[in-house]
Amino acid sequence: MQNKKKFVPEQVNIWEVLPRDGFQMEEKWIPTEEKVSIIRGLASTGIKHIEVTSFVHPRAIPQLRDAEEVVKQVQDLDGVKFRALVPNLRGAERAINSGMKKIKILLSATDSHSLSNSNCLVSEAQKDHLPIVELARKYGVEVGGSIAVAFGCPYEGKVPLEKILSILEGYKNMGVTEVSLADTVGMGNPKQVSEMLSILRKLFPSFKFTLHLHNTRGMALANAVAALEQGVTDFDSSTTGLGGCPYAPNAAGNIPTEDLTHAFHEMGIQTGINLDSLLDVARDIKNTIGHDGGSFILKAGPNSRLHAKPKNQIKLG
Repeated sequence: MQNKKKFVPEQVNIWEVLPRDGFQMEEKWIPTEEKVSIIRGLASTGIKHIEVTSFVHPRAIPQLRDAEEVVKQVQDLDGVKFRALVPNLRGAERAINSGMKKIKILLSATDSHSLSNSNCLVSEAQKDHLPIVELARKYGVEVGGSIAVAFGCPYEGKVPLEKILSILEGYKNMGVTEVSLADTVGMGNPKQVSEMLSILRKLFPSFKFTLHLHNTRGMALANAVAALEQGVTDFDSSTTGLGGCPYAPNAAGNIPTEDLTHAFHEMGIQTGINLDSLLDVARDIKNTIGHDGGSFILKAGPNSRLHAKPKNQIKLG
């Protein structure tokens, strides 16, 4: 019996989340001007989608207390689509007042993680999101949704599919049909990702699913390929692999943007990103922050550089 040919897209969209997910885990203050400089550097590589910050309460994540100023200073970057994470109505108001045209709301797949992250049950959190969606609609602002710990919860373990379906129904009722599925603590595996997406895309054919993958156990790239084969063309990643969830134990950073870009290019999939330029920016980011999050390509370089002749090659004969 002939195997069915797997779907692989010609092009994908990469959402750079370093300025939000990466920065939020850094205890040492990153000056606003350095954040802005990094965002500009990322945009110069061809990255067209950037999650620029989160409008969370400054006491919750002090590193992002300059959200308004960061947004203000990057508004001139034409051709780049920005979004910001908003945890509540007040955060949405701040984001919209700062000029954001796209926001993302967050729900946890389990009550345990929701209580840790938002101090409320999932059903309560989703009910609180309706005023956010209504406010955004009033001002013509796009709203995307997300589901944290979708592939495994550090407190409850495997997440029943019924919980994911219930949250998606809630999003559908609010008119939110773009949803990011987050492997927040890196518990997912390719088989699980493939099977879940196969079901979700059949039950919610009008939805656009994004994968937000953390590389805690080295499975992020394999999970990204599994998602590709199920028709997903939008992925979150963080240059140098920085990031993590402050409300999930042992959460590592996101899949590095340079690793994901390199893999896609090797597969013949276009990203619109100049990998060499991205690596230059990644090195600058590592020097600025003081460390990276486990980037393979930043350490080893892309395959293409293996074909270069040594500078001092000796000719024999």
